[in-house]
Amino acid sequence: MKEAGGKMVRGEGVAHARPRRVYLGVVVLSAIVDAVGSGAGRPAMARRAAFLAEKRLRLGAGLRCELKGHKIHTLKPHSQPLRGVFAPCGNSWGSGATTCSKTPCQRWVENCRRADLEDKTPDQLNKHYRLCAKHFETSMICRSSPYRTVLRDNAVPTIFDLTSHLNNPHSRHRKRIKELSEDEIRTLKQQKIDEAFERQQATQELNESNEQNTVSEEGGEEQEEEAVPLTLEERENKDYLKSLFEILILMGKQNIPLDGHGVDELPEGIFTSDNFQALLEYRINSGDEVLRKRFEMTAVNLEYCSKTQQKQMLEICESCVREETLREVRDSHFFSIVTDEVVDIAGEEHLPVLVRFVDDSHNLREEFIGFLPYEADPEILAVKFHTTITEKWGLNMEYCRGQAYIVSSGFASKMKVVATRLLEKYPQAVYTLCSSCALNIWLAKSVPVVGVSIALGTIEEVCCLFNQFPQLLVELDNTISVLFQNNEVKGNELKEICRSQWTGRHDTFEVLVDLIQALVLCLDAVCSDSSVRWNNFIAGRAFVLSSALTDFDFIVTIVILKNALSFTRAFGKNLQGQTSDVFFAAGSLTAVLHSLNEVMENIEVYHEFWFEEATNLATKLDVQVKLPGKFRRAQQGSLDSEITSENYYKEILSVPTIEHIIQELKDIFSEQHLKALKCLSLVPSVMGQLKFNTSEEHHADMYKNDLPNPDTLSAELHCWRIKWKHRGKDIELPATIYEALHLPDIKFFPNVYALLKVLCILPVMKVENEKYEMGRKRLKAYLKNTLTEQRSSNLALLNINFDIKHDLDLMVDTYIKLYPEKVEFQEDFIPSNNSEVTEDA
Repeated sequence: MKEAGGKMVRGEGVAHARPRRVYLGVVVLSAIVDAVGSGAGRPAMARRAAFLAEKRLRLGAGLRCELKGHKIHTLKPHSQPLRGVFAPCGNSWGSGATTCSKTPCQRWVENCRRADLEDKTPDQLNKHYRLCAKHFETSMICRSSPYRTVLRDNAVPTIFDLTSHLNNPHSRHRKRIKELSEDEIRTLKQQKIDEAFERQQATQELNESNEQNTVSEEGGEEQEEEAVPLTLEERENKDYLKSLFEILILMGKQNIPLDGHGVDELPEGIFTSDNFQALLEYRINSGDEVLRKRFEMTAVNLEYCSKTQQKQMLEICESCVREETLREVRDSHFFSIVTDEVVDIAGEEHLPVLVRFVDDSHNLREEFIGFLPYEADPEILAVKFHTTITEKWGLNMEYCRGQAYIVSSGFASKMKVVATRLLEKYPQAVYTLCSSCALNIWLAKSVPVVGVSIALGTIEEVCCLFNQFPQLLVELDNTISVLFQNNEVKGNELKEICRSQWTGRHDTFEVLVDLIQALVLCLDAVCSDSSVRWNNFIAGRAFVLSSALTDFDFIVTIVILKNALSFTRAFGKNLQGQTSDVFFAAGSLTAVLHSLNEVMENIEVYHEFWFEEATNLATKLDVQVKLPGKFRRAQQGSLDSEITSENYYKEILSVPTIEHIIQELKDIFSEQHLKALKCLSLVPSVMGQLKFNTSEEHHADMYKNDLPNPDTLSAELHCWRIKWKHRGKDIELPATIYEALHLPDIKFFPNVYALLKVLCILPVMKVENEKYEMGRKRLKAYLKNTLTEQRSSNLALLNINFDIKHDLDLMVDTYIKLYPEKVEFQEDFIPSNNSEVTEDA
């Protein structure tokens, strides 16, 4: 048996009206046995208990637990003895005819704290008080009558602290308490009275404090007014600022740009308000008295709120909204950092930054927290990246457990420097792949070959064009039907793929090789159509993309990428699969690297086959096999006749690609990363596939400092394995970390719970529930729906996190503290003769 809060608990009532044998399930007993045997620290008692347990098991051959008629386990007469059985509970499992000694029974009563049983004889205790109901959750108890207490089929005992009784004198020395003198008893009673009085006083003070805080808004404002009196001008200023903040938040949520018109669009000398001022004027006309009083005497051709002030207020809005998310991250302690591809915001390059963490409801979330200005120098970028996260955003990188970066080839090497610098300072911030990007796509984007970057850009443009115009997809469907009329299954499969985001698949290049002929024929038909069916934009884009697809440099690039990445396709697919797939994928990395090394050693042979495939595809598309035009022009006049297209592409494309794939796999799947993935055997479904023969404690050393009780990890893991190994037949094993974290009794395994939370936030683990991955999707939607010149890093955060609560009072107070001079009475704006606005800042 185990303890809860330092007390042993026993059931209430009589198990049966007549003596019957009721035994605690051997499944649960074995878990408790190993835990107590390893943690109790009382070898003499453990050996004695084991001896008694073995004796009882042999006498009671074929024992079974009759908890609601559910047969849990059966033991043969010569079963192995149970180690470390807890003595005080041991006598309750004997048969009705077995005589119980007085000492264990008395200990049983003492630990159960049943004063009404102290005068019972050992025989009575053995016959009528054996089933311990309080070791189970209340929801697991079913009382069929006042005299019968039974358990439900899926009942499991609560896991208690095995060592708290050692620190509890009331549970260890119950007899000593009875032998206290009258003076000592009087002293103890006085102490209890004093403690009760102090608790009552503290409770009363807390209630009075709560009553003062839980007042209406008007009452709260009056109290604040009494504490810090505000002048009429200060109150009006605060109301005025609150109205401005409300307008900015509205613009951010609705994705309304600040500037409504470009300067070049307006005739000279004409004043037209921007979107912010237009909304401000609309609010005045709708009856906002605060704004009306502020601007009723102001000329209509004046700018009510300067660009500088708008920028300052937007920065405060952004900071307050971000802080709401960061507060949850800090409460969760552990987090991971993920960056997406570099984006253009108002002509400047920025890195979108997202954070992963497990919230209070045990849900893995990925939230967008802002943009980071991109720097060309990787060392400067690494310093600014670290400074922004730690100093500006206030996150403690000591709690960072993962980092991942999704970038194209031009930025991959620089972000790798950032990852390296962070790893040097924080070794537990493991550099991993991101679950939102397929491994093969991630590897292709980071290949340091210009031709690969161009090919990937062309593929994205083709996919975007067909997704933008549905009529083009219809035309492509017709072309596929003609080409694959002898293989309708393949044709239908390609049609379905074309209607999805197929550029992000693990087999993107295989799909493209199968689809390229249909794409070229469809685009040629569109751009050569003499009717008015297609507008000039579609026809022009079709011509450009058809020319790009029929370039031999593009064809040979996609064929080599298809073959080179075929060795990592299954491996990458497993990494984005179920938890068990990720676990076993970690063990297959060695085989993948072995295959790639073999390709590298025989690259001439492999490249010959790949180039032949590219040549055949070019012939099918009526494309001439030749060296790239830029290379021929650069070598004009000094071209070596021995340089062939095959040798050129081997040295320029095949060799660098294979070398890069091998090195990237070694870098991203470091020893720390593989250890972390091996810890996924904690998930019960993975345990089941391994026949519950796992050893997580060897791989969990790297997270030892993250555990609440690292000294009891081994015993707790053993209980965790036994819990699932001997589960009921109708209980399914949790298949994911998400399911394991939502188990009702997961908190009874504090070390396992902590490990699962840390593993969950690794960027390589996918977010099980899509609604908690909305940050990335909203980011993509904002970038797609907003023109580059109208993008704003401040408004973007408000738009992407539109569901976060906004504290307007906090924003106003923050603004007043940061810019007190702006809150003072501002001088009127003076318009110039040409209607331009001048401002006295």
